[in-house]
Amino acid sequence: MKNFVEELKWRGMIHDIMPGTEELLSKEMVSGYIGFDPTADSLHIGNLVQIMILVHFQHAGHKPFALVGGATGMVGDPSGKSKERNLLSEDLLNHNLSCVKTQLQKFLDFENGENAAEIVNNYDWFKEFNFLDFIRDVGKHISINYMLAKDSVKNRLENGMSFTEFTYQLVQGYDFYWLNQNKNCKLQMGGSDQWGNIVTGTELIRRKAQGEAFAMTSPLIKKADGTKFGKTEGGNIWLDKEKTSPYQFYQYWIDASDEDAANYIRIFTLKSQEEIEGIEAEHNQDPGRRILQKAVAEDITVRVHSKEDLDTAIKASNILFGKSTADDLASLDENTLLAVFEGVPQTSISKESFNLLENTTDLLSEATNGLIFKSKGEARKMIKGGGVSINKNKVTEPNAPVDYSLLKDKYLIAQRGKKNYFLIAVK
Repeated sequence: MKNFVEELKWRGMIHDIMPGTEELLSKEMVSGYIGFDPTADSLHIGNLVQIMILVHFQHAGHKPFALVGGATGMVGDPSGKSKERNLLSEDLLNHNLSCVKTQLQKFLDFENGENAAEIVNNYDWFKEFNFLDFIRDVGKHISINYMLAKDSVKNRLENGMSFTEFTYQLVQGYDFYWLNQNKNCKLQMGGSDQWGNIVTGTELIRRKAQGEAFAMTSPLIKKADGTKFGKTEGGNIWLDKEKTSPYQFYQYWIDASDEDAANYIRIFTLKSQEEIEGIEAEHNQDPGRRILQKAVAEDITVRVHSKEDLDTAIKASNILFGKSTADDLASLDENTLLAVFEGVPQTSISKESFNLLENTTDLLSEATNGLIFKSKGEARKMIKGGGVSINKNKVTEPNAPVDYSLLKDKYLIAQRGKKNYFLIAVK
């Protein structure tokens, strides 16, 4: 059994903690929760910070609750937002809820022991809670002055915020009250931007039930270069492999700076302090081998996806950055293939034209509109010099017939020199 607070402290995962929280956790098994709003049909790696906190919480012998906000998702949390979110339909929310629940079940133990994890949906206690009852039984306990003092409100007053968003902190506060009264939850956790909402819950428990509850938040992760964590040019890094392929997921962590990777290995893995310091020492002997980044990427990819997905991601990564074979290339599924070659120059050719081509020189020059070689002469010279491959097979004869097997029945990968790749789609 680990000391939960001490574990998070050395990992750099505590931002604010209410006095008395550590003492409470040291003397009894505590039920605590973190909320996840189902604004999308997948969680992303920003949510993974909170998932890891619940994992550590359970490993320390406490009982984690993951709250999926079927009700709060209909309102939209204004914390950290410069404008109001679009409200989602009930059908879309229910779909998102189902997907989020499935993802959470990969990380927490829902079956064994008295501290087995539970998933709760706040729509279950809000669906029959009418407006008049809510403002009478909840609203009267929290003053307007108290609500206006919250950063999530103050930061929006100049540009305006709707009554819907203004009341969000009361709705989330009531979640904590309900869980406290019905599930004996004494602790709510979340990102540092949630502190105001969380302490509204502790205040409601104090005023309405004369009870005592506690709060703890984690820092919002920032990358060393100032760019936003969890974002790429393509958007969020999702936990759903259909939204972010395992290759793209793996590559995100591999591309991390040394400073960021040292932070990530503490937050996103379950490795001990001793293990992490050993990996860092080995990395520092030869930073070019990226031992730290590989340790992070491999650990997280296996836990979010699978060992098989990790192996595929490494194989895909080697196609661009290391040694690989034609069989490695042919084994990739279409999504991974397109993800690997997402940034390379691409062109297309009709299947009819492809079938009429006389030789590889024509394919790599005129048929691809000069993208790969500007002229037939340039193509012939490079082929004869051994600098051209098709689907990872070297081509040495300029007049070689165009009888290459299409990857996934529609693609060819041409390689000019060691680093220049081109994707040809045959349609």
